Amino acid sequence: MEKVRIGIIGCGGIANGKHMPSLKKIENVEMVAFCDIIKERAEKAAKEYGTPDAKVYTDYKELLADESIRIVHVLTPNREHACISIDAMKAGKDVMCEKPMAKTAADARAMVAAAKETGRKLTIGYQNRFRKDSMYLKSACERGDLGEIYFAKAHALRRRGVPTWGVFLDEEKQGGGPLIDIGTHALDLTLWMMDNYKVKSVKGSVFKKLGDQTETGNPWGDWKPEEFTVEDSAFGFIQMENGATIILESSWALNTLDVGEAQTSLCGTKGGADMKDGLRLNYVDLGRQNIQKPDLRAGGVAFFDGADMNESELEARMWLDAVLNDKEPLVKPEQALVVTEILEAIYKSAATGKQIDF
Repeated sequence: MEKVRIGIIGCGGIANGKHMPSLKKIENVEMVAFCDIIKERAEKAAKEYGTPDAKVYTDYKELLADESIRIVHVLTPNREHACISIDAMKAGKDVMCEKPMAKTAADARAMVAAAKETGRKLTIGYQNRFRKDSMYLKSACERGDLGEIYFAKAHALRRRGVPTWGVFLDEEKQGGGPLIDIGTHALDLTLWMMDNYKVKSVKGSVFKKLGDQTETGNPWGDWKPEEFTVEDSAFGFIQMENGATIILESSWALNTLDVGEAQTSLCGTKGGADMKDGLRLNYVDLGRQNIQKPDLRAGGVAFFDGADMNESELEARMWLDAVLNDKEPLVKPEQALVVTEILEAIYKSAATGKQIDF
């Protein structure tokens, strides 16, 4: 099998928790270069995941100068996603960029333009599409089991689940809090299931009501109020051009028991679906209301049928397959751009008190 040389830019939490462990399981992948502004992090990653001669950098442009590297994974804070991804594509690399696509919609549009200009492949790390329940539901939607999906909810609610490490609480580096962090996953899933990316208008509400509290009950320890510069919850009302409506709900801290994230609920003309108690599909048959709960313990997806792997490994394998066999990646940059445009519109609507028309 052809060996594929990959460079890692950003060796923090998402690199160690998702990308590098998944890439290490793929037989024909070699992680040959690691870059981080903290050199010790890059050195640690190289030692644990790299080839014996893996190089370490603190300047990503030096990594991009290595012509033997074919793919780059951009795993930095959101602020740097666009500039690094664009530079990488211009250097002839195919790019996997961690979600969200970018801090701003303008940056995301520039990334799409760079992919078209250079002819390089670009995808965004929405790994929840690769879950077994997501894959099953997508197939059901494509087959028309739900009919026309005209109402949906995108769920990303934590009662208490504020990440207190890294730069999650830093608005300048991240662009926002739970909306751009976990709301983005739920929205991506919902739009993908509906196969509807034509937005008419967005109205949003953003709150910071609990960020100044102490004795928080947070599982990762109390946050420091002075460092909490993002929202603790955000909500959006999204209308599509065809009249379909999506409600997006996101929080890191909210006094609710109705929790769940990276989930979608769909209502169509023939049936509905949700992920509240595993995947459930509802419909009427022979004049009776029915609930279907598919057994997702066995089997796989078309590309790796029968393979038992988590969503992050499947994401990595299918991304590599797209590069090597010149296929479209499952997560297209144009789709991720719409997600970013909606998120930005929610923030703008909340700031101005006005509806944002597309």
